[in-house]
Amino acid sequence: MTELDALLAFVDSAYERRSWHGPNLRGSLRGVTAAQAGWRIASGRHNIRELAIHAAYWKYVAARRLTGAKRGSFGMKGSNWFEREGQPTAGEWRADLQLLAESHRTFRQVVASLAPRDLSRMPRGGEFNNFAVVSGVAAHDLYHAGQIQLLKRMMKKKQQQ
Repeated sequence: MTELDALLAFVDSAYERRSWHGPNLRGSLRGVTAAQAGWRIASGRHNIRELAIHAAYWKYVAARRLTGAKRGSFGMKGSNWFEREGQPTAGEWRADLQLLAESHRTFRQVVASLAPRDLSRMPRGGEFNNFAVVSGVAAHDLYHAGQIQLLKRMMKKKQQQ
């Protein structure tokens, strides 16, 4: 297995492929309803919907950094955190999940197109090489998958009270 193959396996298991550690990002979102996606533990805290959009955004940013593409083609206006007040409709939530899936698909295609020598290169204006960018996206997915799992547990506990 090459270094690039290993990175792609990490990216895949962090987002959608079976993982030994439990739910990956896509798995943590499976079965989440629109009402659950919009639920907020407290004012000023992110909800599941915002976490999903945030993950999509950083996949977009990473793909852009790896290719040198210009800003401006993400599916929503803004950057980093996209505050969403109130409950989304089922259609809005499906669109958010679709944005995440499309961002992941694009990111993965960009990573798969890299040559092994590209992994040690620094993206223009970047602080970290391409290897760190790619592995960072996978770690980011797992971090937010854990947050989503915790939010789902807190939500369930609140409902039982």
